[in-house]
Amino acid sequence: MPVVLWTDALVFALFAAIGAYFVHVRRQPHLRAPWRRVTQSAPGMSALVVVAAFVAVGLLDSLHYRPALERKPGQEAAYSTEVLSVFDAVAGPLRAHRERTYSAPFATRTFARETLEVPGPDGTLRQVREFPRLAFGGAHLKDEAERGRDVLLGVLEGLGFALLLWCVFAAAVWRGVARRATPVPWRAILITAGVLLALAGPAVSLCADYHIFGTDKVGRDVFYLALKSIRTGLVIGTLTTLVVLPFAVALGIMAGYFRGLIDDLIQLVYTTINSIPAVLLIAAAVLIAQVALDRHPDLAPTAVQRADLRLLVLCAILGLTGWIGLARLLRGEALKLRELEYIQAAHAFGVRNARVIARHILPNVMHIVLISLVMDFSGLVLAEAVLSYIGVGVDPSMISFGTMINQARLEMSREPVVWWSLAAAFVFMFVLVLEANLFADAVRDAFDPRVRVGAAATA
Repeated sequence: MPVVLWTDALVFALFAAIGAYFVHVRRQPHLRAPWRRVTQSAPGMSALVVVAAFVAVGLLDSLHYRPALERKPGQEAAYSTEVLSVFDAVAGPLRAHRERTYSAPFATRTFARETLEVPGPDGTLRQVREFPRLAFGGAHLKDEAERGRDVLLGVLEGLGFALLLWCVFAAAVWRGVARRATPVPWRAILITAGVLLALAGPAVSLCADYHIFGTDKVGRDVFYLALKSIRTGLVIGTLTTLVVLPFAVALGIMAGYFRGLIDDLIQLVYTTINSIPAVLLIAAAVLIAQVALDRHPDLAPTAVQRADLRLLVLCAILGLTGWIGLARLLRGEALKLRELEYIQAAHAFGVRNARVIARHILPNVMHIVLISLVMDFSGLVLAEAVLSYIGVGVDPSMISFGTMINQARLEMSREPVVWWSLAAAFVFMFVLVLEANLFADAVRDAFDPRVRVGAAATA
């Protein structure tokens, strides 16, 4: 039974809007030119390959459904109250293979000793302190001494499958570009895809038999948690733009174009908002939403829907507090553009203000809007991690980088240290933010006219 959460609908609506924008770009030569420069950037296209892999995982995790329950002949169809995603179905072994408690990466036994009852020489049970064997991690091994050899074989198998996929991809690329010269850096794309497949292949090959990133306190696979956290980061980074855009574009352009009283009022609004500590404002909004959900449980009958609504509220409040910087940039640009000759000519011919803004001001500030939104994405992903760490971010039941880090802070005080949960969250979040920043740099260089003018002058 398909289930459409609020964030699912908004995410796919946003991607549909992005698709419609690129269809429009293909028909406009002046819009196509800067994006062509983006595709000629080796760092930008390499980063796009990695970001696309993250986005694919996030989209699979945004297709939700309720599994059907077994029924007897003649009974009506019944569905579970648990809401799963397509990614959960694909990563079934990762989700189902739960241990009792902590286990280290690639371990076959638990991380801590437990009291076990074993039969003694005389047949009576006696208590001993041992590391119990894991239920799933390395359970297929008859002799634990074979673990190293088995892991090596799994790595080689994964690398072989990755090499096969890379060869198919490389052959398709070669057939498409060999007959014509192209400025697209296919070599960088192929190298990045090869590295990504070389990491993903062994991980996929081994994750069914081992916990490659260990398990957390309640025995959940940390690799599965890190992959599930990708969707939360992408939702925070993308849906917040739906809230930022209307306020920043409308108010920023109006303040710079009309000036006078309108400019003063808009500056008063965003100066007042900017003077309120963002963390306190976010915490108040999240608490208000939590109280509203407690009073109206019919708004979100399941735990997944409650967590989804809280995530939506977090996106909204981050957008309401995050539009000020872009609005200031657009105000300054509108102040400059309104004094140009073609704008003055439009005023002299009696063109209405709304038409001047739509036809002349807005198209000339869209490069600023696009650059700001792409560059702010990584900041929003980091903001979720910080807010969830201090307890005012996503719902504690929702898997995210922030909740993983929040749970790992207590594990760091153990002896010996449980380090793998924090390490997994750090690695995945670091790669996502780094690649998003590299792609943002390529977009900025392609769209910012000052960068192109400076490069031309240097040449």
